[in-house]
Amino acid sequence: MRTDIYSHVIKADVKTANRKMVKIAFSSALAQKALSKDGEVLVSEKDPETASVYTSESSTGRCLLTLLGLAFILTGLIVGGACVYRYFTPKKLYHGAMHFSETDSGMVPMDMEAREPYYLPRIDEEVEIHEDVAIVNVPIPSFGDGDPAYILHDFQRKLTAYLDLSLRTCFIIPLNTSVVMPPQDLMDLLVQLMSGSYKTYLVYEDLVVTERIDDLVPLGYYIYRLCDGKDTYRMQRRSEILGIQKRSVGDCFTIRHFENKFVTETRICKA
Repeated sequence: MRTDIYSHVIKADVKTANRKMVKIAFSSALAQKALSKDGEVLVSEKDPETASVYTSESSTGRCLLTLLGLAFILTGLIVGGACVYRYFTPKKLYHGAMHFSETDSGMVPMDMEAREPYYLPRIDEEVEIHEDVAIVNVPIPSFGDGDPAYILHDFQRKLTAYLDLSLRTCFIIPLNTSVVMPPQDLMDLLVQLMSGSYKTYLVYEDLVVTERIDDLVPLGYYIYRLCDGKDTYRMQRRSEILGIQKRSVGDCFTIRHFENKFVTETRICKA
């Protein structure tokens, strides 16, 4: 009888142990299933240190992306603001006028006042001056020869562009620094001219058209904006070209202008 009781007790303990083992196995399966569905939650419950590292790296990445985005936005605002200020703010125009006496010597005659005619020719201009660019508006002269034109001097690229308003044609030549003052000096001259009249002399510049320009992009933003959509040609000074004789007046046109203390008559001729 005791043997039967002990046998029942042992069997009961084995069954209880088996139930516990099954329960433990079932819990392990649930844990694996939870891991496959939500790995982050399981990691945070089992290994807090690993979860902390993962969260820290994720936060650092988000911060870096946010800072990078803000940097791009600020750069865009700065560049955009500079463009708006440079190109869309009202421009200051200087108006100047010069009376001149025609002379071939390139020097003011000592007796200019003594033999000055009753009426001297006069050139009027409006000049817009930037840091590296001067844009000269030459209207139709009220007296004498000359065609209306825009003249752009780009001091950074060392180029001058003549836009003949009658022909709607652009002509490009290297900047002649012996004729054109630097921007600040030209500005000072125009300020003087705005306060009173100025008497000076006339010099001559003879230019020859050499070739057509099809790509305006290398000429820079300002010349591109002035000459875009217009026939554009390159020029040289006649004195620099051998074997070219003077052509008839019908093949040439003249622009009288000033960017110095004297007036320049620029004659542009077809080769």
